[in-house]
Amino acid sequence: MATKQQFHSFDEMLTSSALPVLVDFYATWCGPCQMMTGILAQVNSQLKGQLKIVKIDTDKYPQIASQHRIEALPTLVLFKAGQPVDRIEGVLAAEQLVGRLRQQLG
Repeated sequence: MATKQQFHSFDEMLTSSALPVLVDFYATWCGPCQMMTGILAQVNSQLKGQLKIVKIDTDKYPQIASQHRIEALPTLVLFKAGQPVDRIEGVLAAEQLVGRLRQQLG
């Protein structure tokens, strides 16, 4: 699943990743965000080695949320080579999310 790690800058983490990065913008108080935890675990197991999943708490990093115009939670943004290529607002079932991500990863 998503691993906790420190990074000097969000942009550095995105551009230095060899794999596409799926960022889950969430908040601890957000009910639908909690649902995404299990869904992302399933996505991670099905797409292992094809992408990296990172969780960003918008309450702890409001500047990152603002920079990426996060207005609804949860919001998933898929980055390739540091650039956003797909954006999903709200909860998607694991099968739907895997299907959508496979289109972008293929």
